[in-house]
Amino acid sequence: MKNPDAIVIGAGVVGACCALSLTNAGLKVLIIDRGPVASGTTGAGEGNILVSDKGPGAELTLAIRSRDLWFDINTDIGGGFELEAKGGVVVSRSAKGISDLKKLSVLQKENGVEVIELDGAGLRKIEPYLSESVEYGVLYPGDAQCQPMLAAAQIIRAVKKRGGSFIQGENVIAINSNAGSLIGITTDKNNYSCPIVINATGTWAGEIAKLAGSHLPIMPRRGFILVTAPAPKIVHHKVYDADYVANVASSDADLQSSAVVEGTASGTILIGASRERVGFKADLDISILRQLARQAISLFPVLSSIGLLRAYRGFRPYAPDHLPVIGEDANISGLWHAAGHEGAGIGLSPATGELITAQITNQSTFIDPTPFSPKRFQGSEYVAV
Repeated sequence: MKNPDAIVIGAGVVGACCALSLTNAGLKVLIIDRGPVASGTTGAGEGNILVSDKGPGAELTLAIRSRDLWFDINTDIGGGFELEAKGGVVVSRSAKGISDLKKLSVLQKENGVEVIELDGAGLRKIEPYLSESVEYGVLYPGDAQCQPMLAAAQIIRAVKKRGGSFIQGENVIAINSNAGSLIGITTDKNNYSCPIVINATGTWAGEIAKLAGSHLPIMPRRGFILVTAPAPKIVHHKVYDADYVANVASSDADLQSSAVVEGTASGTILIGASRERVGFKADLDISILRQLARQAISLFPVLSSIGLLRAYRGFRPYAPDHLPVIGEDANISGLWHAAGHEGAGIGLSPATGELITAQITNQSTFIDPTPFSPKRFQGSEYVAV
């Protein structure tokens, strides 16, 4: 497919959802990635589809819409990616933490999120193995989870069945334009003519923008995840400490971590979450892994008897104002960006695809896209590092 209607650069979940939305709108779409499906941030993700970790504002609206669209996609393409409406439980063990969590949940409820306050007894009724030290939490029935690599693969398979194409093993080396309008791209193997390109390359989105002479301050934020050996059903929801919300919103470059524990359909248990800005440094830091394990055991003491299967790390695409970048480039018409979702990329992908597609096809959007526009970084002091 040398002359598609649109090219999506990036075969992670964000790129896949953009491609599916464009395809369903009638466009002939080509997906290009320098690696295989889900070989970047998607392959290192937990599959979170959360509304619980977002305060009132544009991103929460995006998250609520996206959560519903995930179930529409599941029906549309026939599933196959372990989508589960498991719900999330956010807990706190300090007076200030409980107070802050109560205030946040009230605001979320006012903005359409279902929240259920629980005391210690109520928490252990739905999570029997939770530590006795936890006496307050909030249940968010709207939180969900999927297997992100399977999701990307199944969505791209659907795009191909509907007339689209996928090419792996080609690295984009030029964004071609004429008088400020996109005319195509060049990879290390081919030239492609196309009036629309979606940059869905996650942590590397800033490099693609640079090829077009534009600027996106997308930075890598490293995180580690522990995976236990398969175990009996111990954790029934995604359970995390309220500190996780503050860590997501923080701009601090230093290490931050908080307890995040959830089971999977395969029986393994995922343990996170850490965040730090160290560039693309890929070293396995044992001290961080130990810290994550200690924090998880403090929530679920039974985990001390469960063996670890493996640990891995990934790089979240972090934008300095903590909002995703979704919209047309500031300098090149026809070049669109879908990046900077940090750890929320899996959850926000369907609504990201819908929002970009609506703008490309001149349809009404479900939300004002201005807060997400790449143009907000024009003349900005932000520098990607």
